[in-house]
This record gives sequence, structure tokens and C-alpha cells, in this order.
Amino acid sequence: MADLFIDGQWVAGAKGLTREIYCPADGSLVGVVDEATRQDTELAIRAARLAFDDGRWSTVSATERGAFLNRVADLLERDSEVIATAEARDTGKRIIEARYDVGDIVSSFRWFAGLANTNQGRIVEPGATGVFSRVAYEPVGVCGLITPWNYPLLQAAWKVAPALAAGNTFVIKPSELTPHTTIRLMKVLAEAGLPDGVANLVLGAGAEAGAPLSDHPDVDMVSFTGGVITGRRIMAAAAGTVKKVALELGGKNPNIIFADADLDAAIDNAATAIFLHSGQVCSAGARLIVEESIHDLVVDRVVAIAESIRLGGPFDPDAESGALISSDHRAKVDAYVQRGVAEGAVLRCGGKAPDGAEFADGYYYLPTVLDGCNTAMSCVQDESFGPVLTVETFSDEAEAIALGNDTIYGLAGAVWTNDLNRAQRVANALRHGTIWINDYHPYRPSAEWGGFKQSGVGRELGIAGFAEYVEPKHIYQNLSPAPSGWFAGAESPDA
Repeated sequence: MADLFIDGQWVAGAKGLTREIYCPADGSLVGVVDEATRQDTELAIRAARLAFDDGRWSTVSATERGAFLNRVADLLERDSEVIATAEARDTGKRIIEARYDVGDIVSSFRWFAGLANTNQGRIVEPGATGVFSRVAYEPVGVCGLITPWNYPLLQAAWKVAPALAAGNTFVIKPSELTPHTTIRLMKVLAEAGLPDGVANLVLGAGAEAGAPLSDHPDVDMVSFTGGVITGRRIMAAAAGTVKKVALELGGKNPNIIFADADLDAAIDNAATAIFLHSGQVCSAGARLIVEESIHDLVVDRVVAIAESIRLGGPFDPDAESGALISSDHRAKVDAYVQRGVAEGAVLRCGGKAPDGAEFADGYYYLPTVLDGCNTAMSCVQDESFGPVLTVETFSDEAEAIALGNDTIYGLAGAVWTNDLNRAQRVANALRHGTIWINDYHPYRPSAEWGGFKQSGVGRELGIAGFAEYVEPKHIYQNLSPAPSGWFAGAESPDA
């Protein structure tokens, strides 16, 4: 079966191009998928444009749209193990992590299903008698959705669910490395009864298949999750047609531990914050910022955890962390580590691919800790997107806050302390979109997700995440129209 989904039909690309998808854990062939050209993406945009303009989805009641999203959630739950397996094979992540992802995906669809019928507008104070004034929220139109390889279906859900809840049509392009679960999502949407043309899927590299989603005049908004360099290009391309833009561009996230914290919990979570999914998480706690007096204790124990982590493939029951996404990405992570060492960071553990025949066919990299770091180093400022933790120290609360904010990014961060007032002060002072206190990584579909500074523009999830997919319209109705009397010449000649 062909793999592009355009106007309700599964089709091959116009040029007959295909791409082989390999599991990064062992190099095995996962599948061969069709690849789109710009021509294919423009056809998908045309289908989405027609579907929006004729109202086949936008005129469906919000209640029905919400019921539809709940049906999608039911079908995803039904297929959860198949989806988790496909996600694990595409990304190389452990199957247990992929199963958690599917649960979060279902929760996202259910959250936006519930929101669909609760944000229908508001009455505005008229400011005069005989006036009815209201603000309506209408779908933005055709949405271009571009998703990353680390959480392929979860990031798709964060975009597709609110887009459909608001009444939009869309074209989605997943990462060319991890397409299979997005293909399955399209099948689920069709099975649930979505009209043809509302949801469209193109596959392939961004420069060819994805570029029209940013620059085409028939696309009304583009939502992208990925790296900051690509995000800047998308923003620039979208400027030509002044389309709405939502960008989530990663982070360099501080994890601050004060001496009075519950150190057992803080140390355990510090390891999870960076080594979960081999550090390939936009909100990973890649910067460990520790009070000077507990530096040795904390870092020694984090290093011990890092050295004990067992690497392995998605279906290895003993594995605690998996492979990186590709050979190229592993090379970038290693170059990042070597630059850090050259700048003066102390390599405490890791810093290379693991030895052993069982790792020879995958793209593994040992959990790595770089100690003795400071904010002048590239390893502190640049995002590695790998299992690499940098360590900095501070002497007081003001310095901890200054270090935490010394980054071009502002996605997430954490503070560990048993002083409740200090916890709130530091959380308020950190310029990041999500702050955890005495925890790391949990999120809720009902809470906004996104960043300050160069971590992006706009939000996903929560009410603000829904708002990205609507346009407010003020409708002012004068119930007793009369001449304004502003211009004398406008008087009736019979007056």
C-alpha cells in the first residue's frame, strides 16, 4: 500500500521515490515508505484548502468534533501495543517508554476532545445601549504540522488533536526517520470517520516535502517542533505570507539542587532528567547546577548511576536506555563532548560509544558526565540532544538563578529544595516555560508547554495550545442603527 495520504486516498509520490527506514538500535530494516516531492505536498495543501473552504469539517459542531476525538482515542488505545512497537522500532527507544508515550497520546486526544465544546467565545461589554458584542473563535484554516523524530506520535498528537478540535484541516509531515506511527494515525483518523481532505500526510525530508508548509500561500499556520536553526528558517519562510507560526525549538535546561534538598530524590531524578531516552528529549535536564557544599556528593553519585546504566535495544528487558537516532547524530554528540573537554570540562564517565559486539550495529553512546563546567563553554550553551550532563556549581540563590537563566533557551528547568519560599522565588525568577519543584519531567495535557527566548514561539497543550489553532473574531451588532451625524453633508436632502 502507498504511504502518502492525500484527499482521503493512499497514494505514492509523483516521482516514485522511496526511503528505507532502519531501527537505530540494531540497523534492521523497519520498512520502505514512499517519499513526497514539493509537488505532492502542494497537492496535499490543495486538498486541505478545498476541505476547509467548503466547510466539511469546520461546520461540524464542536460537540461532534469532540466526540470524534474521543473515538480516535478509543482506537489508539485498542492499537496501543502495535503503535508502541512501531514507535520503538523507528526510534530505538525502549518498548516500556513507547508504551508510556501511547498513554500520553491518548490523554492528549481526550483532553482536546473535552476542550472542543468549552471555548466557543464570549460576550463583550458593549459600551453602549442597544448593542450586542461578542468574540467568536474560528478555526485558523489550513495548518502545516511538522513533527520531530524523538517523540513522533506524541508530538503529532499535540498538534493534530487541537487542530481538529478547532475545526481546521491540515497537512502533516513527520520526520523522515520515524514515519510509521504517523502513517498509522492517518489510518485511525480515517477509520473514525474524518471526511476526506481534512487530514493529509506527506513523507520525506524537510527541504523537499516540508518546505511548502512554511511558504505556500494556502497554508494559514505552521506548527513546528525541532531544532532552533530549522525553526528560524521556517519563521523566515512563513513571513512571506505572514502566516501564523508556532515553534517549539528545544532547550538547555537547568536542574538546580540546593544543599537542603532531599538528595536521594534529587540525585535519582537528576539521572532520569538527562539519561531518559538517551537524552533525546527537548526538556532534558542537561545542566546540573549544584550548590558548592554538596558538589562532590551529588556528582559522585550521579556518575555512579551513569556508569551502571545498561544500554540495549527496544525489546531487551534488562535495558535501561537505548540508542541514538542515527550515526550522524551520534557523531554530533561525540563532537560536542570532545569540544567540552577541549574547553576544560572534566570527563567523569562516558564520552564514547560502548564496547561489545551487541552494540556494533546500533548507534549507542555511553551516559556521559562533564564536570567543572561554566557558562562560557559551548557544552553548557549548546544543546547536545544526547546523554550528556554538564555540571556547574553555585554559592547562593542569586547565583543559581543567574546561571539558570544564562542561556539563549528557556524551555524547562527544575529546582530542588525543602525551603518552600525559596522554591517559589527561584521558580518565579527562572525564565523558562515549565519549572518543576522537587521533580523532573512530568507534564499534563491541560498545562501549557513551550518556551521563552529561543526555545520557541507560542504554546502547545492547555488552553493556549488550543488557541494557536483559532482566530478570534469580534462581532459588534448595533440593534438600533441610526445616522452617525458626523458629516453635515450626509443629512437627508428632504431634511
